[in-house]
Amino acid sequence: MVSRRNFIKMAGVAAALTVFPGCGSDAAKSKGEKGNDKMKDKVAGADGDKYVPYDKREGKESVVFFTRDLSAAGLLKIFDRVKENLSGKVAIKLHTGEPHGPNIIPRPWVKELIGKKLQNSAIVETNTYYKGARFTTEDHRKTLETNGWTFAKVDIIDETGTAKLPVKNGKWFTEMSVGKTLLNYDSFLALTHFKGHTMGGFGGSDKNIGIGCADGRDGKKWIHSHEGEGQWSVDKEELMERISESTKSVVDHFKDKIAFINVMRNMSVSCDCEGTGAQPVVTPDVGIVASLDILATDQASVDLIYALPEESRHDFVERMETRHGLRQLSYMKELGMGNDKYKLIDIDNDDKVITAKEAVAGINGKWASDGQ
Repeated sequence: MVSRRNFIKMAGVAAALTVFPGCGSDAAKSKGEKGNDKMKDKVAGADGDKYVPYDKREGKESVVFFTRDLSAAGLLKIFDRVKENLSGKVAIKLHTGEPHGPNIIPRPWVKELIGKKLQNSAIVETNTYYKGARFTTEDHRKTLETNGWTFAKVDIIDETGTAKLPVKNGKWFTEMSVGKTLLNYDSFLALTHFKGHTMGGFGGSDKNIGIGCADGRDGKKWIHSHEGEGQWSVDKEELMERISESTKSVVDHFKDKIAFINVMRNMSVSCDCEGTGAQPVVTPDVGIVASLDILATDQASVDLIYALPEESRHDFVERMETRHGLRQLSYMKELGMGNDKYKLIDIDNDDKVITAKEAVAGINGKWASDGQ
């Protein structure tokens, strides 16, 4: 008899893409999709399936803040630690979800954050590369209404066209195509629901920006597709590198006027783009992390998952490693996007510096949701 875990391994990416329209449907089998493969002779890195323990890393340390308070108050508290460089008109990039998606960041939290801290802001989104409820702007706006994102402006930044941002020192790209109106903003907040991902292994700030700001027709195609091959023909290390280069174009554009928050709650191994078809949540809630360093933000989030007891982390770790998603981290470091070493500051306990193990101590494998 095949065990549940082995079944998941055998099912792999192909089955997930067939079942869940949020990360690809039957269109994934189509041919003739042309990507931006001007540097197709390049070779992707390796070891995206191997976790590097903290004591094996080198380089400088950044600062990452942590709270266990998964609530609107907790989000406000940790936002205050990274808000220093956010000024002018602020773009808030978050995943607003497929219709009735169960795991997205609770809307009341975002409403309170905007109302109390970010009045001069807008939520920014792009249309999807796959056909579904967010493929066209018209359908996307219907989904936004269905999901209750009616309390703030939502700017679908590729609605009126695209803009090109340079990718400095990229392997795959020299530029990335993003939603045109992204350039109307002075500052950027990546407000990310940290979770698994069918192709990326995990979805943190890197994926939220790299896929989420790339426009739905060109940018996402360049990231996901080899010229003349299937819609989702780029995978594993190469996909992680392409995502990270797309992210770099946005991070470089906003320079120091950018901050990153990862909400580690309702963490299915599935992305929020899978909506109600997402796999059940079996990973316990952890907390919220935030930093001015994108690599440190995502690395700390991954470290917190690996610090959980084996039975609590197994499915999430398996998802990251089988998709070679850890290449997101090593490639961001190669691109000079941040540090994979950091001081983890416990803002619940007088700013004590703690380890990931200490942060998750006492988590018993149960989780709670206070609704959307």
